[in-house]
Amino acid sequence: MTPHAVSELAVADPGGLIQSVDWVAIAPPLIAALAALAVLLADLLLPAARKKALGWLTAGGLALALLALIPLTSGDTRSTFCLRNVAGATDNAACSYVADHFALVFQLIALGGALIAALLSVHTVEDEKLPGGEYWFLLLSSAAGAALLPASRDLATLIIALEVASLPAFALVGLRRDGRGAEAALKFFLSSVTATAVMLLGVSFVYAATGSLHLTAVADGLRQAPGQLKPLAEAGAALTLVGFAFKLAAVPFHFWVPDTYVGAPLPVAGYLSVVGKAAGLSGLALVTTIAFRPYGHTWGLALAVLAALTMTAGNVAALRQRSDTRHSAVRLLAWSSVGQAGYLLVPIAAAGYSAGADSLGATVAYALIYGVVNLGAFGVVAAVSRTAPAARLDDYRGLFARRRWTALALAFFLLCLAGLPPGVIGLFGKVVVFRAAVDAGLGWLAVIMAVNVVIALYYYLTWTAKLFAPAEGTAVEQRRQPAALTATLALTASVAVVLSVAPQLVLRVVSGGLF
Repeated sequence: MTPHAVSELAVADPGGLIQSVDWVAIAPPLIAALAALAVLLADLLLPAARKKALGWLTAGGLALALLALIPLTSGDTRSTFCLRNVAGATDNAACSYVADHFALVFQLIALGGALIAALLSVHTVEDEKLPGGEYWFLLLSSAAGAALLPASRDLATLIIALEVASLPAFALVGLRRDGRGAEAALKFFLSSVTATAVMLLGVSFVYAATGSLHLTAVADGLRQAPGQLKPLAEAGAALTLVGFAFKLAAVPFHFWVPDTYVGAPLPVAGYLSVVGKAAGLSGLALVTTIAFRPYGHTWGLALAVLAALTMTAGNVAALRQRSDTRHSAVRLLAWSSVGQAGYLLVPIAAAGYSAGADSLGATVAYALIYGVVNLGAFGVVAAVSRTAPAARLDDYRGLFARRRWTALALAFFLLCLAGLPPGVIGLFGKVVVFRAAVDAGLGWLAVIMAVNVVIALYYYLTWTAKLFAPAEGTAVEQRRQPAALTATLALTASVAVVLSVAPQLVLRVVSGGLF
């Protein structure tokens, strides 16, 4: 147990079992959860005229949760909810919650992404007349689950965290008072419930074969499993990965993505594309590299094939989006996020063939880069959608002449996603992923990724060109942009520019230099 006696409450018995609570370690998801309860209570007590403050209360709660990460950046890994004398566990202890660098960076992505989504939502809740109290409570609840997931180190906690992140998201999607919102929420819900049921079946198989739910103990149990239990363990490992693959929107669990993104409020779509994906990615990385490490070459090859299929399906579908159809901008970003999920899978697949530390670092680095620029792109779409609700790609023609800084921000975000200068940070992220694949001996996967990057260049550059093309037809009526939306675009653009100027900052964050 880590020596943090002041912040830790522990109960021990002579048998060697210790259940402890390190309040500093669990503070980030705990603050988000408490903020959700505070918002729900405030919604009951505040008069209708003052309920606009709930959005800023939500943003404040998420900011406090982010600040709670700072005491954990001293360099020491903190763990809590531990059981001693567990076979296969490091230092003869198995812990359900571990605040290491991996967990902290993914908590930064989850809480930071939720904060940006909250800022984007301030005007959306008012414009679309969404129920504010419910909206902010659900957003904070989902963010708490997403922040809990990367620190979870047993299968039970992982599943609970995944469901806490997912269940409020279904309701968020369905809050739009039209047919699209209800249809999107239903598709999202049914797909997720099926994936969760399959994952629970897999976890039960793994528990039957190993006798434990802690990830380190599961790995030891798989190594020592009797021959007659190995087929059960292998089937359980495969089924367990299904739930995380669904959350990551990997093929063939990706069909819910375009309709869900189109039907959801735009900030919720951006939230799902970054925070939801980060939650699934962190869970997938944990169960593969820790619990299922003995089967590394098996799941490494499976994830490599899955990565190739996912990036190809996403980019080809994005390539086919017509610029004059309704909601084509959101659909393009949805299919683009599926393609990006394929890139995110590459380093995890590479971890099956190597020690895993460098590969996981590449995954975290690319997730951080993708989160910033993709939320920025959704922010610009939200700004344009205030005057063009259909959000067609043709609505962006001549945007530079109407909104110069908004057009420049979107162009920069698209170039980052494409991996082209001046979006150096996007190029840096793709190079890191390429290197992970090549170092693991997955040259064929690196070639497929290179082909997909070229495919993606077409639709990213086509959209970018529209921004600077002469406008056609009648000028679109301008509406004053809300301050929260302007601040969000400025924040995401500034972070992307700073990272492009000094991309080594990403590696410092991932390696713990800034943590």
